[in-house]
Amino acid sequence: MLRWYQARLASRPLLTQSITTAVLFATGDVLAQQFVEKVGSDKHNIARTGRMALYGGAVFGPAATMWYKILQSRINFRSQTGTIIARVLADQTIFASTNLFVFLSTMAILEGSDPRAKLKSTYAEALKKNWMVWPGVQFVNFRFVPLEHRVMVVNVVSIGWNCYLSYLNSKG
Repeated sequence: MLRWYQARLASRPLLTQSITTAVLFATGDVLAQQFVEKVGSDKHNIARTGRMALYGGAVFGPAATMWYKILQSRINFRSQTGTIIARVLADQTIFASTNLFVFLSTMAILEGSDPRAKLKSTYAEALKKNWMVWPGVQFVNFRFVPLEHRVMVVNVVSIGWNCYLSYLNSKG
């Protein structure tokens, strides 16, 4: 299975990352609905899971894939530690804050609600929580994980994170 996945990453990296991300975003939503909110299978909001999968596959997967390539090629210092810290800072100040803004806005639009209201009620809290989780994850990711596997590492950690985001989005 791992060889098959690595072969797909080598031959079609953007498509493979996008499909993987869609599946894992949907998984995070299913976990949020079934194990956090405990709605039960009869009241599971399939449209919500679909929105999460759509965002993961069409927005986050491609954006993260390209972002990590940009970080890899543009942020390089003599010190490996300096390079990693600079990449984490760029990731958390540029990408994370922008992605969170786009995620919450997109979900509001897809749900037919006001993006400004959604951002006002959820953005600051979500960004603070982001900064509690992701800098450490990204430091390890940028230090030890090859470029082609970084989105997958983020996707695996994101199962829990997307569970939180889906829950937050549904409450906001």
